[in-house]
Amino acid sequence: MAATTEEALGYEQARDELIEVVRRLETGGTTLEESLALWERGEELAKVCRRWLEGARARLDAAMSAPDDGDEAEAADRSE
Repeated sequence: MAATTEEALGYEQARDELIEVVRRLETGGTTLEESLALWERGEELAKVCRRWLEGARARLDAAMSAPDDGDEAEAADRSE
């Protein structure tokens, strides 16, 4: 899978496709070659999901560590 295709997949799309890949692998009835291709696709999709989740975690961490400008403005108003 090309990097541009991975980047184009949103988290929900990658997750849903990964769920389908897992379902197909668990159901069985595929050839060894098909199973290997599904496994490889699942690994790629898991990486896409992991990158999305890591990005979301970084954004949350940044938002939580950033000072709240509203509180600073209120404190300045009260000190005047």
